[in-house]
Amino acid sequence: MDPEEFRRAGYAVVDWIADYWTTLGQRPVTSQDPPGAVAAALPAGPTERGEPVEAVLADLDSLIAPRLTHWQHPGFFGYFPANTSGPSVLGDLVSSGLGVQGMLWATGPACTELETVMLDWLAGLLGLPARFRSTSRGGGVIQDSASSATLVATLGALHRTSKGRWREVGVDQRYRAYTSTQGHSSIEKAARIAGLGADGVRPVEVDPQTQAMRPEELRAAIEADRAAGVVPAIVVATIGTTSTTAVDPLPEIGAICAEYGIWLHVDAAYAGAAAVCPELRWSHAGLEHADSYCFDPHKWLLTGFDCDAFWVADRGELIEALTVMPEFLRNAATESGAVIDYRDWQVPLGRRFRALKLWFVLRWYGVEGLRAHIRSGVTLAGRFAERVGADDRFELAAPHPFSLVCFRLRAGDEPSAELLRRANGTGRVHLTHTRVEGRYALRLAVGSPLTTEKHVDEAWNLLAATADDLVGA
Repeated sequence: MDPEEFRRAGYAVVDWIADYWTTLGQRPVTSQDPPGAVAAALPAGPTERGEPVEAVLADLDSLIAPRLTHWQHPGFFGYFPANTSGPSVLGDLVSSGLGVQGMLWATGPACTELETVMLDWLAGLLGLPARFRSTSRGGGVIQDSASSATLVATLGALHRTSKGRWREVGVDQRYRAYTSTQGHSSIEKAARIAGLGADGVRPVEVDPQTQAMRPEELRAAIEADRAAGVVPAIVVATIGTTSTTAVDPLPEIGAICAEYGIWLHVDAAYAGAAAVCPELRWSHAGLEHADSYCFDPHKWLLTGFDCDAFWVADRGELIEALTVMPEFLRNAATESGAVIDYRDWQVPLGRRFRALKLWFVLRWYGVEGLRAHIRSGVTLAGRFAERVGADDRFELAAPHPFSLVCFRLRAGDEPSAELLRRANGTGRVHLTHTRVEGRYALRLAVGSPLTTEKHVDEAWNLLAATADDLVGA
């Protein structure tokens, strides 16, 4: 494909994406086809001769798009949002076109420096502590996801706790990670990958009303482990848990971590984006105690997957834990000590130019545009929660500080589960479920930039009408 062929094909692809976004609201949110439908429709192997882009786009229309779960759909309320946007797609396109491999400063100076500045921009936008800026001992980096951020934080914590011994001999004693019972599953996975095993994670009980970690339970768990010869290594606190968006009490947790010398990592994968709005920064109180922090712009900040923003208070510790320097990577810039090599801040060696899509998004929307997007989600979630609260058949299952509402039918678990099944079966909306204090609850997460009051009201009307059939008006 020469540059002129690429130009013509590129116009066609951009037109296809724009048409897809325009027609999203007319499509079912989820595919109703059985497993294997796409595989059965595809040929057994590639064509002998190349095909024009028009043929590929035709198959996108007929084979692929109808069998997707449409995460950008205005009726997609499942999980947390996985936003993308026009500027993000364009930034990704430029990144793919440049084909830069940004493992070292020397392999892509602008790739590295733009990322450093973008993470500083984000730190300012969220009002993060100064210790996370690149102008201090800390700094930020883009990981692929919050799961990787938790793993990297765990490795840094093991290196610090063992006073460097972990790097040389590995895990040679029993270490423990702590998180609430509502902490993300990636915390257990990180502990397993790091060699701690599933037993290396101690779940800490939560307050039944707020679903947030109880500091006194954390202290008790640490004391019990120390008495048993287990070494506390890391506490993972959460701002916006996956089930209910609970916010762990960072000031109290941070004080305990400081007292015992334990690494504190704060996972704000979803709700961190809320801090672009000053009135929502209450959720980050106590963050000055953290050794590391992350949030996902690819969830609620209009930046396509993958883009997790991860900061550390002391980049020297992280680099010391993860750096490996083979001869073929040695270069004058690295040897000078004047540059950042982001390969030392992550598990893989290679890395894409992900800062470009973040740069495009931040410049296109600006601070005002991003705040408007977050505030819209919070307002729409509040609107839906008001409908729930006004209907005696329903009840809220947990507080809703951001853009997730957890609710259920008072009639019990089975009717609530059937309500979810029937509503999702229409193809008009997609919600998920969780359990709060052992009881079944539906989750409605607002996040798509295409979602408006109309779509939230339609979701409520569908749920209310379905409830009429299940439990009566």
